[in-house]
Amino acid sequence: MSHAHKIRVAVLRGGPSSEYDISLSTGDAVLKNLPSRYEGVDVFISQDGIWHVHGIERSPAQALKHVDVAFLALHGQFGEDGKVQTILEHLGIPYTGSQAFPSALAMHKHHAKEAVKKLGHALAGTVKLAWHKIFTRDEIRERGIHIIFREIPHPSIVKPVAAGSSVGVSIVRSFHDLESALEAAFAHGDSVMIEELIEGREATCGVVDGFRGQNRYALLPVEIIPHKKSPFFDYAAKYHGQATEICPGSFDDVTKQAIQNAAVAVHESLGLRHYSRSDFIVHPKRGVFFLETNTLPGLTAESLFPKSIAAVGSTLPDFLDHIIGLALSR
Repeated sequence: MSHAHKIRVAVLRGGPSSEYDISLSTGDAVLKNLPSRYEGVDVFISQDGIWHVHGIERSPAQALKHVDVAFLALHGQFGEDGKVQTILEHLGIPYTGSQAFPSALAMHKHHAKEAVKKLGHALAGTVKLAWHKIFTRDEIRERGIHIIFREIPHPSIVKPVAAGSSVGVSIVRSFHDLESALEAAFAHGDSVMIEELIEGREATCGVVDGFRGQNRYALLPVEIIPHKKSPFFDYAAKYHGQATEICPGSFDDVTKQAIQNAAVAVHESLGLRHYSRSDFIVHPKRGVFFLETNTLPGLTAESLFPKSIAAVGSTLPDFLDHIIGLALSR
């Protein structure tokens, strides 16, 4: 192998999820920011799941034939639920991000919380969780919305169990809200999670493995301040600038440390690898509550992860180099 050989990195982007557009942008950012010792191969996966290289349809095996490593620039279904990881494992291609089972676990909001509940205690103290319960479509039909309404805390938040980017999420403050919230959430699957709405400051915190001499390096927490129109950090706020992001957030040292410890505890208790980003609510009296985690957070120019990398004095190319190195040294 001559010295001139560049490491070939297949950047997988697109895919059959509701976050297709963001995935295209993440992939674009990765391709543009790869350090010069890498050669990027743009592997585009269409919304109907067909893989393409240079506009030509390929099977996954053909698309990845001469690559050294895959960089997963996918989000949501297929990318973050373990499906693409299973394909890559089968083909023997090293890839960035978490493995298949931890990815599927993290994507399933209820299972993720249960895993964190079990293991979070043993790690960095306790990771606090809001009251939450899962309901299937059949259960709600059988028991009736009135009964469910009496069982849940008020206010509550209703979300599909496995969709990313806050798609299909609603806040419930009245009986009428619950009906429309369930309808919106069931549009994305057969079960929904209802959880207590913790009102407080929103924070998100990235974790990077093996960074700066630390086994798990917590980035600085980012504070998200939704604009008045947007009731919480929803899809529009995330990608259409309807929230103010303060990076790093202006949390006091105790709170900042609590968020970082919780982010690391979540990363470890779910068995994640390379990098992740977890979302929290900081209640003024009750402390830091874990909401959910992203195993492949966005890396677009608007995304929080690259801003957090910049806030600790690193750069996106350095981060990509580090993550690809982790994938290759497995």
